[in-house]
Amino acid sequence: MSIKIERKIVAFEVGSPAGTSEITVPGALRPAPERRADIIQMHEKVERPEILLGSTYKIKTPLSEHALYVTINDILLNQGTEHELRRPFEIFINSKNMDHFQWIVALTRIISAVFRKGGDVTFMVDELRSVFDPRGGYFKKGGRYMPSLVAEIGDAIESHMKMIGMISADTDEHLADYTAVKRRQLAARSATQAGAAETDFPPEAQLCLACYTQAVVLLDGCLTCLNCGDSKCG
Repeated sequence: MSIKIERKIVAFEVGSPAGTSEITVPGALRPAPERRADIIQMHEKVERPEILLGSTYKIKTPLSEHALYVTINDILLNQGTEHELRRPFEIFINSKNMDHFQWIVALTRIISAVFRKGGDVTFMVDELRSVFDPRGGYFKKGGRYMPSLVAEIGDAIESHMKMIGMISADTDEHLADYTAVKRRQLAARSATQAGAAETDFPPEAQLCLACYTQAVVLLDGCLTCLNCGDSKCG
């Protein structure tokens, strides 16, 4: 049926009558459906696989004759794809010393629950490292001060997160160069340091409140940390 148009055409649109179906042409190519990568992120509903990747860290403190062994097991997400991620799934702490058994078990369960929750779990490092023992901390081999045993467990978790790439292990190159220069200046000033057997820093060094290392010395009239580069002069 033909329709005669009496007036000028000023606009038009394509419409389809109601109830009609799409016309298919034999041999015509249809657009491929959009494919989205099914990326699995860490969340509390991720089931534990049969095998997990684990790393164990030894913690030996002067507070006890028995060492602590911190084991962190990781789950591998999106294995074999470009989105492959290694994320902590659970933590275990073992020792022959049973004095702290209750709080160690509670700590492992809470940390494991936070790991399985997903998201940014790196905040656990700062939370654990900010715990101070009211009886006082201790110095590790190398001169680094640990405010508590819990803080050293946080250090072990930080080392693990750096290993799997959750925390960047890169250091400021300018700060590293500055610290190296200050170390060379100190070495040139005092060539013999007979008293520094257990540490790389002079025995008269003070405690750095930024990195908890006994490495703060007076250089050029300014207190400077030879370990992290922290300076009171900016």
